[in-house]
Amino acid sequence: MTGTSTPAPFTADDYRARMERATRAAADAGLAGLLVAPGPDLVWLTGYAPTATTERLTLLVLAPGQDPVLVVPTLEAPDAEKAAGAPVLTLRDWTDGKDPYAAAAALLDASGRFGVSDNAWALHLLGLQKALPRTSYASLTEALPMLRAVKDEAELRLLAAAGAAADATFEEIRKVPFAGRRESEIAADLADLLRRFGHEQVDFTIVASGSNGANPHHEVGDRAVERGDMVVLDFGGLKDGYGSDTSRTVHVGEPTDEERRVHDIVREAQEAGFRAVRPGAACQEVDRAARAVITDAGYGEYFIHRTGHGIGVTTHEPPYMIEGEEQALVPGMCFSVEPGIYLPGRFGVRIEDIVTVTEDGGRRLNNTPREMVTVD
Repeated sequence: MTGTSTPAPFTADDYRARMERATRAAADAGLAGLLVAPGPDLVWLTGYAPTATTERLTLLVLAPGQDPVLVVPTLEAPDAEKAAGAPVLTLRDWTDGKDPYAAAAALLDASGRFGVSDNAWALHLLGLQKALPRTSYASLTEALPMLRAVKDEAELRLLAAAGAAADATFEEIRKVPFAGRRESEIAADLADLLRRFGHEQVDFTIVASGSNGANPHHEVGDRAVERGDMVVLDFGGLKDGYGSDTSRTVHVGEPTDEERRVHDIVREAQEAGFRAVRPGAACQEVDRAARAVITDAGYGEYFIHRTGHGIGVTTHEPPYMIEGEEQALVPGMCFSVEPGIYLPGRFGVRIEDIVTVTEDGGRRLNNTPREMVTVD
């Protein structure tokens, strides 16, 4: 893994296609355009990630019938010009002492409804509303939840590489001692391994031992892992700009019959969720398939979260595998399938893979053992 080649960067044409696709999606949704602040949407659309997010307005304006415009502070314009998508953008800079909202307002329909990236500051949205009081706004997650959901072949390769790096991390962590070491020490090992296998950003390293495993989002602490513990490992981050996220539950020494049975139920549920992945199926069908296995086994009340979430340039994004989500699965979508059982005061089990929708089903991007793994 350490010797893998650097992937080819996205080109200006790639970013042009994304901005055109986003503009069409906005028009189809009845929006006058999209307003994108610094954050994952701006990176995905333009390749531009400001080195520091400040109170100065930076805003990408996409609207039907006009070229994409990036409004940037003058002092940050040289960096914006270096972005991979800059050649297909018009940069409009503004200097301190000038009104940035007037610069942005000149690009907008004065009575339009706009989709706004979730990372936009309230300060800037209120500034636009003051400049254009007849405009209205909707979050991109609400207005265009599937904007980044369907990945192209290059994105799928990057996600597969991130998944392989997370798998390599698990294969290495299972070799280290667990008993007698603090959760925080093992979490540090996970972070170091993710970076060794190419991650530039580590988003989370959950190590939940014993009764802590009953908390799905346990914050690692100083509890010493003991022989006889079940340990939930959930870790991921960004490699070459795309996310990894996987969970495996290991046991320190030999498990009891009950622990093995609960682990087997979760493994069967995870397999059922994976088998439910196919084009045209609703997201909720993945949740239903996994949840039915756990419910039928008598543990339904202990499966306390959705079955999955999308992944891409962030480790959590739409679509979500949960009851009530009727969005149809489309080839190229990528998301987690991660059922779990959490027994308060005792232990927890979660098994998670990233899955992509193919033309005739699904393909896992994580391939480490899902059977019970014992560690020392």
